[in-house]
Amino acid sequence: MFGKQAQGIICGIAAAVCYGMNPLGATALYAGGLTPDSALFYRYAFAALLLGAWVAARGESFRLTRREAAALALLGALFALSSLTFFASFRVMDTGLACTLLFVYPVMVAAIMAACFGERLTWATAAALALGLGGIGLLCRGGDGGATGAGVALVMASSLAYALYIVALNRARLACSAEKLTFYVLLFCLPFVLLHEALAGQPLPQPLTTLPLLLWALMLAVVPTLLSLVLMARAVRLVGSTPTAILGALEPLTAVALGVTLLGETLTPRLCAGILLILGAVALITLAKPRPA
Repeated sequence: MFGKQAQGIICGIAAAVCYGMNPLGATALYAGGLTPDSALFYRYAFAALLLGAWVAARGESFRLTRREAAALALLGALFALSSLTFFASFRVMDTGLACTLLFVYPVMVAAIMAACFGERLTWATAAALALGLGGIGLLCRGGDGGATGAGVALVMASSLAYALYIVALNRARLACSAEKLTFYVLLFCLPFVLLHEALAGQPLPQPLTTLPLLLWALMLAVVPTLLSLVLMARAVRLVGSTPTAILGALEPLTAVALGVTLLGETLTPRLCAGILLILGAVALITLAKPRPA
């Protein structure tokens, strides 16, 4: 029904929207007393259980070669580092602002692909980056929950780790399905989260003491984790790292939409201009002709 390019774009857009819902679940768990490490542990553990059951039900083998195991362990470490720093930033700055600042990662992806792998930046990619960053600049607004030095440093570290994750995912060229790949990425994330938690003086994840906390943890596991990672893995395979990263402009757009609809934030002309620029960036990537592989 849809060509390869169209499927990749649809997957990239859906992955970005799903990932943009991270703050919704994270802040709810923080309000219930959980630390970022505990929230991430439940996010990954529940997602891995659900995805593992799905892979088993399809009859797909869980076996890995040494090369696949090494690549997936690296992907798990990068994704854990990105998530740990991103979730920690929610404690020291506005969550919507953290989501908008995270969008620096497409620039990092494009720079890494150009510098290390000789990928040529087309006019459409360069224009999309400029429009997207302009839109993000308009969405980034100060206030009581404005950016702090520590918050910006955490989000920049998260952006770099996420950019390296996307590039590594593209270059690894793993033959396993997106579901199996994501299952192992989540599984390899868990030891890094537990190690970080132990070093922080919290040897065990905090318990989920109420039904709402359990439901928020499941929401984090399914929407911005399981769905987002599976869809992103498919998008990277279909359209490549840089277009997938630029489609991630919809992540902060989702955060703004949630803020307006659920948190009572005001949709100002500045926000509208930023949204239009971001949609322009996505439209450029969507309409541009695919480069030869």
